[in-house]
Amino acid sequence: MSKLTPMMKQYQRIKSSVKDAILLFRLGDFYEMFFDDARRASGILEIALTARQGVPMCGIPYHAASRYISRLLKEGCRVAVCEQVEDPKAAKGIVKRELIRVITPGTAVEEIEVSRGENNYLAAVNRLGMVWGLAFLDLSTGEFRLAEFHSPSELLAELSRIQPRELLLPEKLAPEIEERATAALVPPPAVTLVDDWKFDFDLSFESLKKQFGVATLDGFGCSGLVAGVGSAGAVVQYLGDNFRSSLEHITALAVYQPADYMAIDPVSLRNLEVVEPMRGSDRSGTLLGVLDRTRTAIGSRTLKSWLIRPLLQADPVRLRLEAVEELHGDGFLLDRVREKLKNIRDLQKIISRVVCGGLSARDLVGLRESLKAVAPLRQEAEKLRAGFWGGLPAALEVDPALLELLERSLVGTPPVTVREGGMIKDGYHAELDSLRGMARQGKDWISRYQEREIVRTGIKSLKVRHNRVFGYYLEVTKTNLDQVPPDYIRKQTLANAERFVTDELKEYEDKVLGAQEKAFALETVCLEEIREEAKKRSAEIQNCAEKIGTLDAVAALAEAARVNRYVKPRVEEGLEIEITEGRHPVVEQTLESERFVGNDTFLDGDKNQIHIITGPNMAGKSTYIRQVALITLMAQAGSFVPADSARIGLVDRIFTRVGAADELSRGQSTFMVEMTETANILHHATPRSLVILDEVGRGTSTFDGISIAWAVVEFLHGHPEKKARTLFATHYHELTELEQVLPGSKNFNVAVREWNDRVIFLRKVIRGGTDKSYGIQVARLAGLPRKVIERAKTILAGLEEDTISPEGLPRFASPEVTGANQQLYLFSPGTSKIVEELKNINLDMITPFEALQRLKSLKEEAEEEGG
Repeated sequence: MSKLTPMMKQYQRIKSSVKDAILLFRLGDFYEMFFDDARRASGILEIALTARQGVPMCGIPYHAASRYISRLLKEGCRVAVCEQVEDPKAAKGIVKRELIRVITPGTAVEEIEVSRGENNYLAAVNRLGMVWGLAFLDLSTGEFRLAEFHSPSELLAELSRIQPRELLLPEKLAPEIEERATAALVPPPAVTLVDDWKFDFDLSFESLKKQFGVATLDGFGCSGLVAGVGSAGAVVQYLGDNFRSSLEHITALAVYQPADYMAIDPVSLRNLEVVEPMRGSDRSGTLLGVLDRTRTAIGSRTLKSWLIRPLLQADPVRLRLEAVEELHGDGFLLDRVREKLKNIRDLQKIISRVVCGGLSARDLVGLRESLKAVAPLRQEAEKLRAGFWGGLPAALEVDPALLELLERSLVGTPPVTVREGGMIKDGYHAELDSLRGMARQGKDWISRYQEREIVRTGIKSLKVRHNRVFGYYLEVTKTNLDQVPPDYIRKQTLANAERFVTDELKEYEDKVLGAQEKAFALETVCLEEIREEAKKRSAEIQNCAEKIGTLDAVAALAEAARVNRYVKPRVEEGLEIEITEGRHPVVEQTLESERFVGNDTFLDGDKNQIHIITGPNMAGKSTYIRQVALITLMAQAGSFVPADSARIGLVDRIFTRVGAADELSRGQSTFMVEMTETANILHHATPRSLVILDEVGRGTSTFDGISIAWAVVEFLHGHPEKKARTLFATHYHELTELEQVLPGSKNFNVAVREWNDRVIFLRKVIRGGTDKSYGIQVARLAGLPRKVIERAKTILAGLEEDTISPEGLPRFASPEVTGANQQLYLFSPGTSKIVEELKNINLDMITPFEALQRLKSLKEEAEEEGG
């Protein structure tokens, strides 16, 4: 330290308080980084690494810092910002600098890229006994929510829905939840371990009361939520330690009860492609992509939250449906509302930046333009009569004095940065007008002075120029130096010219530049005063923005219903799900060469509890079972649905076991993933659940798969506390026999027609089972070579007739195989008698379960004899 300059000692002192962050150290118009920070940042940002007096360093322009900080955050860095807090011209010695903020993925406001309709959540998890507390905050919008859960699986499901960018955990919980949380969330959040005492209830209680300016938290519904309050308090304290700026826009804490919403686990959200596609990143192939016809980013976020948390009580669902119905029924009103909405910017993020971001005239202009657009929207809102809209017009009225101030004070298109000036209108502030007048007159004087000097000296190429080093100067080319008068004072010699000043020019320069600097400083003061007026109304503006988001989300659902021919569903307390001519909301949008074929569905908790659905691949089984789940979800989210009619008995949870992919990085095979997901369903399903099963058991041997699938159906049918309404698509035709022994099981199949050894998919789900899979016909459609198709047909014929020759060889074995390599037998010659026993099993005399047991014992005998 003794060898460092005073400035570098200042740097080291500040750096010592943020050892785990990259420190951006303000030097003039740049943020500089030194030592290891410079080495690390230069590689990430792809900027030059230099050195000064042996100290590694690199830098970024201060006005473009957000872009660079975003890249550092994406690479998992924490970024500390150190600013100059005094005017370098007025400083005596080293300019005073202070650490003003530590930016992390969860505390970024402007520095992180977030798609339209997305949130940037900072979440905190706490546990007391068997209760898990969760609080999450989007600093860019002011949304702050809290809930409690009674199992880690419920907590992880909610974390997967909100997808936080950063997760705060008490150190004591890290071994228990950190790995599970990062594995469950894609992409995984940045995990920050926090001292356990920061989750203390008493400390958190006081922090939250101070934040909201209240004497108790009961008004927010926090009574008794000890674990949840600990989480919320940890969030506020973390922001205080790192954000170090105003949090005035965080004005409320919304407590919600998980029991008020349908539970959809992460697997089901992914399988149904509610908000994210299973492959790629194109969201047009998701339910959200189809329904999101919002005109504002606020509305898009609102709609997404409705889809990932469908309602669980009938009355709130009906109120939301009535609101959609009102706009859907009045197309002219719907068009006017949507037209007014498109002029409103992201008010939530604008007011958040105004309150806690840097001083920006553009944000205040964005606020002004949005508030101007709210007034005509309020006029349309006054025409809405549905009970859902209670208090909407009043919420859309922000104090007109603020809008009047913004219109009177700010220019139409202000510059990007405050230091450029030109933000405040002429006529707003008398002293500012006077200073600007002096500056403009000074520039006029400079122009006249140049003309006068050209006449006086006879140097026609003489120019009066300006730069930041010399201020104003006269520039004379070398060919004219003999004409320079004696009162010119030489300041600089260039290759082809020389620069001069005069006493008269410098005297007037002081007046011009002094007026400009004072004008810029006064503009900044005026802008700060305007911002303070806006900050006073931040809660009012946030409430207005929330109502705008709600109106926009309802209007989007009404527009989707109008464009896509959706109908209003009836949502009831019973267990019956009755859909007439239902359609898949996403698939029907993507079809080009054929019309989507609608299908009927009737499920209840009794005689129609379980549907076993058979049919070939590509026939539409998976599409059908998914569409039932999506129609149910849409109805409880308050949306109209793609059907001719729909009656939905409330569903508490939607489970799906659809497809699987090897998770080799986690040591889980296809079958292991399949069984894990199935186990989750069997443990948590209730009679009010909806279960979607697709090809359960296919990841193992046929007999094992049939056995497991059979047992799963029996379990869901036979346990009173697990009797979920179930759609089970399968290629195991043996499962159709369940209809004979399980009263609640019904067989359905997807109709096809055979023509010229080809299969035509009719896409219609009809009553009854099927015993053919048409696998070879589907293989032909997939493009398998003709030779392979013909060979497969020969083998299939052999399997369906008599597969073993008297010599114990498979009849369908190709000559080249039997001649060249006699080992490739399906059965060893010594096991012919076991094959004969197989033929003698009479399925009319024994149950399917007994048959499977007999097959298993025969398999073991064959293995003992080398078969």
